[in-house]
Amino acid sequence: MIDISFNEFLNKDFRLYEGNPVIKRYGMSSIIADPSVISPDEGKDGKWHLFCHTIFGVYRFESGDGISFVNKGRVVKNAMRPDVKVIGGEYYLYFERVQPLIRRGLAAVGAIKWFSEIYLTKSKDLISWTEPVRVIKADRTYMIDEQGISVSNPFLIEKDGKYRLYFSAGLTYIKDCKFSEPTHISYAESDSPDGPFVTREQPVLSPTEEVEWLNRGCGCIKVYRLKDSFIGLINGIYVGDDGKSRSAIMLFKSEDGDSFSYVRHILKPCVCGNSRWMAQYVYACNLVRYGDKFYLYFNARDKANPVTGKENIGIAVAE
Repeated sequence: MIDISFNEFLNKDFRLYEGNPVIKRYGMSSIIADPSVISPDEGKDGKWHLFCHTIFGVYRFESGDGISFVNKGRVVKNAMRPDVKVIGGEYYLYFERVQPLIRRGLAAVGAIKWFSEIYLTKSKDLISWTEPVRVIKADRTYMIDEQGISVSNPFLIEKDGKYRLYFSAGLTYIKDCKFSEPTHISYAESDSPDGPFVTREQPVLSPTEEVEWLNRGCGCIKVYRLKDSFIGLINGIYVGDDGKSRSAIMLFKSEDGDSFSYVRHILKPCVCGNSRWMAQYVYACNLVRYGDKFYLYFNARDKANPVTGKENIGIAVAE
């Protein structure tokens, strides 16, 4: 639990770090995305650890200050959208297991069906990792559509003595991007962080015209328990009046972790100074409280074009 009330959090002003992006895409990958972060007081070695993915898999980065990160190498291949937690002195890394790169590319252009599910790997030292095991399989109709099977974006919390793993499901094709984004948000529950997890029969959230910024897809959700409620940070996928797609990070409130209502935006696409690195999409985020500050790690994309568009990771900070 984060020891703060909803109204206190509501008044937080998240400001973009002037040195953004803090981790830039590199090598042959056009993206580096979906940060999940362990702060020094959560881990075992007093350092910051950031997990994220490129097209080649999930990687771990290390930092002494939460801003300057060093690449420590790939953790698992054929993987994306990680969520890392420390449980009982052990690192739990949940991730979306995807097809090998060539098949993934064929699925992206519709030549074959997409297929992904949620897996877990664990480590005691951040170096040696267990063989990944599946913890959420595609067993609900909302996970399956004409583009294939998609279960993605895991995020674990504890609630009422159980472990709840939120996830995204299904795919919606975004015309100007020429690739798909997650459609629904749901969750699964278990008595153990290792599973087995039982998935919810219906989604928690689905696209709706009633919320302008969720009119195409729900992206992903990161849920945090406050003193008096739950909050969900959601990067909704929407199409504006100009016909262009966008994504923004929004604050939702929930009394029970089941029903979420839109409150306000946290981060919107923008041109920052002379940089267009987050001009069209602000995507998945991870909230970390450390000391007297809140750090919001996120990835953003400059433009829709699937060939020339790039994604990088940045930070917004609230005192």
